[in-house]
Amino acid sequence: MTTLEPLTAEALDVLRARRSAKWRTYPGDVLPLALAEMDFAVAPEISAVLADAVRRSDLGYGAPGTELGDAFAGFAARHWGWAVRPSWVTAVTDVGLGVVELLRVFTRPGDTVVISPPVYPPFLHWPHEAGLRKSEVPLVLRRDGYHLDLAGLEQAFARHPAAYILCNPQNPVGCVHSAAEIESVVDLARRYDVRLISDEIFGPLTFPEAAFTPLLSVRGAADVGVSVISASKAFNIAGLKCAVIVAGSDATADALKNLPREVSWRAGHLGVMASVAAFTHGDQWLVRLLMTLQSRRTLLSALLAERLPAVTWHQPAASYLAWLDCSSLSLADAGDTFLARGRVGLDKGGPYGGGGKEFVRLNFATSPEILDQATAAMAAAIAAERATCW
Repeated sequence: MTTLEPLTAEALDVLRARRSAKWRTYPGDVLPLALAEMDFAVAPEISAVLADAVRRSDLGYGAPGTELGDAFAGFAARHWGWAVRPSWVTAVTDVGLGVVELLRVFTRPGDTVVISPPVYPPFLHWPHEAGLRKSEVPLVLRRDGYHLDLAGLEQAFARHPAAYILCNPQNPVGCVHSAAEIESVVDLARRYDVRLISDEIFGPLTFPEAAFTPLLSVRGAADVGVSVISASKAFNIAGLKCAVIVAGSDATADALKNLPREVSWRAGHLGVMASVAAFTHGDQWLVRLLMTLQSRRTLLSALLAERLPAVTWHQPAASYLAWLDCSSLSLADAGDTFLARGRVGLDKGGPYGGGGKEFVRLNFATSPEILDQATAAMAAAIAAERATCW
């Protein structure tokens, strides 16, 4: 029996040669831990498919066939016991575009859409993009972490919004909404006739101590829900542009026929190939990735406790994102301080809503050396800021 080994992150000089947004957003002397890109080499099964496509100059327009639906259905069954009908899987460019197009299908201009911040900032803008109004029901923070505000959602749903956009697992806080919570949301949606759209992009990155519950695996959800998911975050292929919309009923699948024809055509050809490879052959690599991320999560916890004890957080049950509460540091803007004085680039929490102004989001999908260097620089930045103020 082969023992699986954790993944090794690329060296910093190799990473700095990358041309993706993570490595081009900041000057060259900044450690970028903001954008949700990982610092690991892509799974070899994906590399092989892409290299073969380039060798054959197979770089034309995408034409998603049945293989993407088949691949995702197999992945969903193996990982979550979720029975997906392949013909109900529709290719789209990315999760964000999929959500906006679904809003256009299931709502009318001027309708209200509910969201639960703190949440990935585009959630706050997608309703406007679709010509809709936004209503917010923030998450509630308890001793054990963040949860959906079910009482608040019932009050909001009773006002008959057109849709609720769920984020599960939730970016940036990393909570995995429980099966009971999802079931309650489904019950509310059915009672008040609210369409559910679930962004489940971080589902494959749920750690073993938690259990991810796909929306459409819950009884009754097929009548009111639709899921949007991608291999992009779990397999680090966001730039290849491919996600899937998943229906759970004939009625929803029929409604999706109202999507513009161009929606599927805009999915990246290489993205479809890479997604099929990931969903079909990437299980072993994904296990290694989760082992690695668990190790990094533990390391980050120790480094924060040692060097930044005033910074608090609830360790994420999914993803590689740490939502750090910097309110006890008494800084005007923690993100600005860490960048200006420590040369560490973190995502500022304000755009996530839900009282996130005094938070920063840190991406720990990197090497131990970079996490060590970053936390040391963050601690030094705080000391330098306080010395200046005093």
